Amino acid sequence: QVQLVESGGGLVQAGGPLRLSCAASGRTFSDYAMGWFRQAPGKEREFVAAITWGVGTIYYADSVKGRATISRDNSKNSVYLQMNSLKPEDTAVYYCAADTSFGSDWYRGGLDMDYWGEGTLVTVSS
Repeated sequence: QVQLVESGGGLVQAGGPLRLSCAASGRTFSDYAMGWFRQAPGKEREFVAAITWGVGTIYYADSVKGRATISRDNSKNSVYLQMNSLKPEDTAVYYCAADTSFGSDWYRGGLDMDYWGEGTLVTVSS
């Protein structure tokens, strides 16, 4: 059974850092693009960051560019999201996801992702 399990969420003060982890199991994801999405209360799910397999091309949403760093460790079947200078508007449930390729659907909230985690809540207090 394939699983993506996020961890690292919690309550953080504005301006602080946070590191999210996503551990995958059930298959190897070294040949998958992996990334992060988030969904704030009352809003649609949105793309945050992605890293492809192979050369590891990285993509960020404009809303987190310069504050977020995505990385992956294929030996651990894991992907990470480091976020700095957190803002209250970063409050959301953050989801890990994987797909065989990175494409435009990622920018539309990940309509056709192959795998999803159940999410981890990040709350940024002002």
